[in-house]
Amino acid sequence: MKKKNIKSKEENNWEEKVVQVKRVTKVVKGGKKLSFRAVLVIGNENGQIGVGVGKASDVIGAVKKGVADAKKHIINIPLTKYYSIPHPIDGVSGAAKVMLRPSATGSGVIAGGSTRTVLELAGIKNILAKQLGSSNTLNNARAVLNALKNLRTFEETAQFRDIKLEKLY
Repeated sequence: MKKKNIKSKEENNWEEKVVQVKRVTKVVKGGKKLSFRAVLVIGNENGQIGVGVGKASDVIGAVKKGVADAKKHIINIPLTKYYSIPHPIDGVSGAAKVMLRPSATGSGVIAGGSTRTVLELAGIKNILAKQLGSSNTLNNARAVLNALKNLRTFEETAQFRDIKLEKLY
């Protein structure tokens, strides 16, 4: 009995948020064919995050496909003990650029649009973010994912440079 409860808790700790649902059309021989595009963010608020896109003829189908796509593209990110990121970083996806900076404890998530959704579902609680360039929802979400993927911990940086952790400070 307890194993089932634990298993269901593990499955339920993934949170999904629909960032955007768009009605898109394709021009075919007989006229216009309508379909829906859903952009989703999935995260466990503990350093794991994914962004997915789904297209289908109905909204529910598009959301299901988006969730499946997001689960395929999950990344792990290093969080500090203050639920922030270890260092400033920029991310790029297409024409969208995102600037992420660690922030003081208690400042909250200072970000807008899809950037805010991605950061909140990743479990980051203190950060400053700015979207530069494009206002495209999907590209901004992917730019944040790109930035978070390139984050390094102090231990990784010290190991990469072949120096002791104490010399890094």
